[in-house]
Parts: sequence; structure tokens; C-alpha cells
Amino acid sequence: MELTSRKPNRLKNYIYNRNGSYFITMCVKDRHEMLWKPIGARIAHPHEQTLSDIGEVVNTAIQNIPTIYSNVRVDKYVIMPNHLHMIIKLYSHGDDGGRLIIAPTISSIIRLLKSYVSKEIGFSIWQKSFHDHIIRNEQEYRDICDYIDQNPQKWQEDCYFTKSSDHS
Repeated sequence: MELTSRKPNRLKNYIYNRNGSYFITMCVKDRHEMLWKPIGARIAHPHEQTLSDIGEVVNTAIQNIPTIYSNVRVDKYVIMPNHLHMIIKLYSHGDDGGRLIIAPTISSIIRLLKSYVSKEIGFSIWQKSFHDHIIRNEQEYRDICDYIDQNPQKWQEDCYFTKSSDHS
């Protein structure tokens, strides 16, 4: 049996602790829907969402990122049934006695988030690695913010949507 090699997700020779904004997507293993479930096709709120207990742990982990890393901000995020999207902003600053505080790498932030969730719930839910996109300009940033905002309403059109997702 021949092993398939994974295509690297990161840009070669790019240092992922540079100041800037990064669009991150993390997926649940095998696309299992465990972060929230659609409530159903309601007339007034057809795409209302409720986080599961695991989804709440993920939410807490995301909200804790800026507390753990003083030079990291989570500008926007959405937790979907089997994945999440977020914009992480890294910036270096010199408020530690004049020393420059270097931002952690995106990989170390994601590793900590995944580890926290796994420890809290008692098992790992995450697919290996994650997807990233370096946000290059203000228009791209706005477009990604719109995508994140609209993601729950467009769930059935999402590339991570599975037929078992259709609860309506």
C-alpha cells in the first residue's frame, strides 16, 4: 500500500509570525458535526444556530487567545457545525520594558487552541493541520469579514456541508 503525501498548507519560506491578518479555517475530523446543529427550517429564523457543549468549549478557547497572547487579536470568527473560520491579527509591540515582544506563530496559536479543546472535552476532534490565507489588503479583509458573517446563512452551499447536515 502506497502512502499518499500531504500537500503542504503553508507558504514555503514565509514566517508565520509576521505582523498582519490571517484567515484561518479549522475542520473537525471526518466532517463530524459536533460544534452546533441547525435548529431547523423556521420561517422567521431559518439559519439560527446554537452551539453544542463542545462548540461552547471552542468558543471559550477562541475568546482566550488574546488573553494568552498579548500581541494577538481575533478580529472575527464563526463556529460552524464541523469547522470554524477566524481572522487572527498578529502584531509586535514593545511594552515590556522597551523590549520588542514578538508575536507567536499562527501554528503555535492553533496548536494551543486545539490542545485546549481536546483537554477540556477529553478527546481530539480536529482534522490534522489547518488552512490559512494571508490577508493582503483592506478589500480582501472586508470580503473575508463578509464571508464569515454570511457563512451560517449559506451553510447548505458551504464546501464543508454534507448531506447528513440537512436537517430541514
